[in-house]
Amino acid sequence: MAELMSAPAVLLGSPLGPFAGALDPDLLRRYAEATADPSPRVRLGEVAPPVALVTQIWAAQNAGLRAAVPAEVSQAATGGVHGEHDIVLHRPIRPGEPLRIWVEGQSARPAGRNSLVTLRHTIRDAADALVAEQWWTTVFLGTTCARAGEPPAEHTFPAAARERPVATWEAEVDEGMAARYAEVSGDHSAHHFDADAARRSGFDRVFLHGLCTMALCAQGVVERVAGGDPARVRRIAVRFATPTFLGERLRVRYYDAGPLGYAFEADSGGTPVITHGRAELR
Repeated sequence: MAELMSAPAVLLGSPLGPFAGALDPDLLRRYAEATADPSPRVRLGEVAPPVALVTQIWAAQNAGLRAAVPAEVSQAATGGVHGEHDIVLHRPIRPGEPLRIWVEGQSARPAGRNSLVTLRHTIRDAADALVAEQWWTTVFLGTTCARAGEPPAEHTFPAAARERPVATWEAEVDEGMAARYAEVSGDHSAHHFDADAARRSGFDRVFLHGLCTMALCAQGVVERVAGGDPARVRRIAVRFATPTFLGERLRVRYYDAGPLGYAFEADSGGTPVITHGRAELR
C-alpha cells in the first residue's frame, strides 16, 4: 500500500528582524503624489495616511515568505496573489520617526486547490513600544499546505450594513499610477507593467498594485467618515477580489456597520475589486 504524503507545513512564529523603516516627510509627499491623495497635510508630508506604512514592509514580507513557506509550496504554485491585508495602527505614526519591523508566520490553511498563508508584521518604535501590526495573506495557487495557526481577525462584510449607506468615493486610476506607486513602494512586480506577465497572473492586461487600491479606498475613509483627519483611522482591512486596471475609475461605497465601525466595497468598470472592507476609527 502506497504511503500517503503529508501536506507541507508552513513555519509559524520564529520572528525575523528587525528591519529598519521610517515614513519621512519626503516619502510621504511622494506617496501622496503617487496615490493622488487629496489631503493637504499628507501632500505636505505632515501626517501619514493609514496605508502608507505598507511601503516599509516589502523587504520584511519577501524575507518572511522565503523563511516561512516551504519549497514544496512556493515552487509548486502556479502563481501567487495578494488575498487580504489588514492594518491596525495602535497610534498615529510621526513623520520621520525610526521604526523597527519584525515578521513571522501567523497561519496557513488550504483553500480548495490553493493555500492561504498569512504573515504578521509587528512595527515598534525606538522605545520598543508597539506602533502597528499588519497581516498580509498570500494565496499560493495550485498547491496546498497543512492547516496551522490562527487566521487573522475577521473583517467579513456584514450584509445588513448595505441598508445603512453613509458615503461614496471615486478615484481615477490613470495609466501612470502603477509606475509612480512602484517607485515609492519598491514593488516593481512585472504584472503591473508587462502584458505577458499579467497574462501569466491570469489577467489580460496590466493592473494596479492591490495596496495602492487599498490606499485609494482609505482616502475615502479619511475624507468621508473621519472628518479629513488620517490620524483618526485605527484599522483598515480588505479582501482583494480582482485587480483594478489602469485607465479605469474606482468607485467605493461606505456603510455604517454599527459597533464594527464602517464596512466598504469597491468596483472598477462594474467589477468588484475590494470586498469585505472594514474601517475602524479612534
